[in-house]
Amino acid sequence: MSKDEKGITAEKDEFSEWFTQIMLKADLADYTKVSGCIVFKPTAWAIWEKIRDLVDIRMKKMGVQNVSFPLFIPESLLVKEEEHVEGFTPEVAWVTHTGKTKLAERLAVRPTSEAIMYDSFSNWIRSWRDLPLKYNQWANVVRWEFKHPVPFLRTREFHFNEGHTVYATEAEAEAEKDQVLGMYKDICDNYLAMPSLIGKKTEKEKFAGAVYSCSLEHYMPNGKAIQGAAFHSDGQNFAKAYEIKFVNQKEKSEYAWQNTWAISTRTLGIVFALHSDDKGLIMPPKVAPNKVVIVPIIFADTKDKVLGKASSIKQKLEKYGTILDDREEYKPGFKFNEWEMKGIPIRIELGPKDLEKNSVMIARRDTGEKKSVKIDQVEEEVEKLLEEIQINLFNKAKKLLDEAQVNVTDLAELKKAIKDKKIAIAPLCKETRCEEDLKFKTGGAKVLNIPDEQPAKTKCVMCGEDSDYVARVGKSY
Repeated sequence: MSKDEKGITAEKDEFSEWFTQIMLKADLADYTKVSGCIVFKPTAWAIWEKIRDLVDIRMKKMGVQNVSFPLFIPESLLVKEEEHVEGFTPEVAWVTHTGKTKLAERLAVRPTSEAIMYDSFSNWIRSWRDLPLKYNQWANVVRWEFKHPVPFLRTREFHFNEGHTVYATEAEAEAEKDQVLGMYKDICDNYLAMPSLIGKKTEKEKFAGAVYSCSLEHYMPNGKAIQGAAFHSDGQNFAKAYEIKFVNQKEKSEYAWQNTWAISTRTLGIVFALHSDDKGLIMPPKVAPNKVVIVPIIFADTKDKVLGKASSIKQKLEKYGTILDDREEYKPGFKFNEWEMKGIPIRIELGPKDLEKNSVMIARRDTGEKKSVKIDQVEEEVEKLLEEIQINLFNKAKKLLDEAQVNVTDLAELKKAIKDKKIAIAPLCKETRCEEDLKFKTGGAKVLNIPDEQPAKTKCVMCGEDSDYVARVGKSY
């Protein structure tokens, strides 16, 4: 597939090829010579900056401060928490030499920052007066964990926020969970138009080293689920490994309680895949860097009048990052297709006939609907349409997610649900062997997460013994 081919030549059902074409032709990213490591081009990066700003504002209201820690982690620090290092060892890229000189100790290229941060925390925290400590790092990380990378969705290098908080009591640490998950859900629902299923991970699927993990799971148009933002309750596991202790108000020494939480650039891939169509990218207006494009229809005898009015409209719509496409070397049809491909939420067309009627033609990217609007009503109409597009994209994605979930009561129903590319709501026991058996017998499905609200217990679909919970099961990235 060539970037130079115009238009999407694959349908959304051909997900891998379709998604790759969206990435390249909508100018979102490009490949590099390093497998699994992509270039984030300006549009994609601008959306990530918007997500980053939305998170940052909310974090700071929670009292979280931004910091920056080294990219390299000495092996001696990484191995301190046994479960953590075991979980990440297959993914770690190592630095072993500087020039021709072998290092005395290998350095891990940051897969996540617990090890390097918590070594410092152990030096900084001495008394209950030093708590809570609430830090966040915006970072890129490297995890060399898989054979088949997918741009945005599964890359070896990605960017994320990693919140690391330390509390004096378990109750304080636990109270942060709903705050963090609520922050991520608000951003996903109301800005990215991206509904989710929130729940707790199983022991097998939790973050390495955590007591438990919670995730936002999203449903993709190809029938696969994908984990989005996550919260990890670390209890005192890391505190004991890294000696993060403090003297409490009773003058007794005790270990601190910790949480970690993150949202990553994988979110971009979910947004692009969830909303886009066979014509190209569709962006939710609230995160689109350019929400409006004006395409003037230019003829020699009316050029100045049309461009003058188009420029005037652009100035009135400046707050939307409005683009005026006044290129004369391309025909209007070419421009229409290009901006559809790039996902601009609203296109405004203005030609001499429109000018005579003192109107413009406005087209919505999400539905393709077009309507004539008087020029003096353009600002009001654009504001209204952007809100309608935002709501429509969320409702469409919510309908897709709701219709993807099916209740199952036995293995046969579970296997059929997975074959039909659904998310099965299945009663399971907590035995790891049943989870492993589930993956084998369904051809690769896994437990996505466990909802907080639970019905009465029944029988595990795998072993027939009493179930411990009802879980969401599906194939996943």
